[in-house]
Amino acid sequence: MQLYNTLSAEERAIMIDDAGKQRLTLSFYAYAKIQDPKKFRDDLFVAWNALDALGRIYVAKEGINAQMSIPEENLEAFRETLEVYDFMKGIRLNEAVEHDDHSFLKLTIKVRDKIVADGLNDENFDVTNIGVHLKAREFNQILDDPNTIVVDFRNHYESEVGHFKNAITPDVETFRESLPIINEQLQNHKEDKNLVMYCTGGIRCEKASAYFKHQGFKNVYQLEGGIINYAKQLKEEGLESKFIGKNFVFDNRLGERITEDIISQCHQCGKPCDNHTNCENDGCHLLFIQCDECKATMENCCSTECLDIIHLPLVDQVRLRTGKQVGNKVFRKGKSENLKFKHSGELADTVLAAAEPGEVKPADIRQKIKVKKALLGKAEHYYVKAKVGQFTVENQTLQIGDKILISGPTTGEQELILDKMIVNGAETTTANIGDKVTFEVPFRIRLSDKLYKIVN
Repeated sequence: MQLYNTLSAEERAIMIDDAGKQRLTLSFYAYAKIQDPKKFRDDLFVAWNALDALGRIYVAKEGINAQMSIPEENLEAFRETLEVYDFMKGIRLNEAVEHDDHSFLKLTIKVRDKIVADGLNDENFDVTNIGVHLKAREFNQILDDPNTIVVDFRNHYESEVGHFKNAITPDVETFRESLPIINEQLQNHKEDKNLVMYCTGGIRCEKASAYFKHQGFKNVYQLEGGIINYAKQLKEEGLESKFIGKNFVFDNRLGERITEDIISQCHQCGKPCDNHTNCENDGCHLLFIQCDECKATMENCCSTECLDIIHLPLVDQVRLRTGKQVGNKVFRKGKSENLKFKHSGELADTVLAAAEPGEVKPADIRQKIKVKKALLGKAEHYYVKAKVGQFTVENQTLQIGDKILISGPTTGEQELILDKMIVNGAETTTANIGDKVTFEVPFRIRLSDKLYKIVN
């Protein structure tokens, strides 16, 4: 029974493109008591993998938090997999404003202690005593009330590119940091103000509203379904958007536009810009805002130091990042002394520019897929002294003169022209399925590496 991914992100992206089918990006969450999260996780993987569903999902004894990409034709079948569980019957699926076939490229379901890292002891208060849910129209109305205080419970790199007008935007790197900060800041307004909160999809506010009611706040409200659902209701009902800019999202899109207003700057040159990118240096991967001109000049890097590193031989790049902590590297917090135009904390509502009609959306994952390739096989061994790699051919044939690519998490992506190989112990020009192949490789390979033939 398959319970884990067997394809790389690049292979999956090619398959999605070849299929040519519309995919939907959506998110949902539910708090519930789950007795066996591991079994729950495995059952979901089997059901969703069969439907070609992809995404990043966290499950815990307290519930589920999911961001996913689903083939449109499988949406109803996907709903049926949720209806199996009583606590997900009729659950709201927040559909993205802008769908992207490559928003997710793997199905990753992880068992966690909590579905959101809030740092709270749930036994100390009633987590079900939540704030009043507000739909978009009601949310707009309460924002106009002079007795309202609106708080953004997202992180600094999220609020920087888009937020509700006049919102408090804490300069925090995690959700758990914002709770005590806001509690202290609003101590004198527990009874005379409306505490109105919002986040991306609603899940952070679900816990935060219960926490603030426990802290003695009398009038607590939350945006139902978060910014994602708010944007959907704006379109359906023709409402004015009180949100300005982009909504940061945690998938390969890194953002979806709510209004045409650009309220942030390129962190390198200061030009109005709200497109996030990740530093090209695998030992950094800093998340930051970068305009097209700086992207071209800096080759997707956050600094000249990282630019120099990406031009080093791969073996030197690996040596430099060995031992560094780069887990969760895709969303490393966007703060660095190199980012001269980075802004955090209490942000202004000043519009710096308008997005150009038909702007090209960031497509970082497509930039990484620079070549069409066919999987040949996998690495079996690397002979260090001889600098020779051994591979098993599992698909197609391999011939002298083929342009090949060796790819892996540590190895990166390395291209070679095959000019000599040993097949099953003898030098020859062709290797077939099942053959053991050895040839010189001028860099260390790992058993997790895969061998591809470049076909374009």
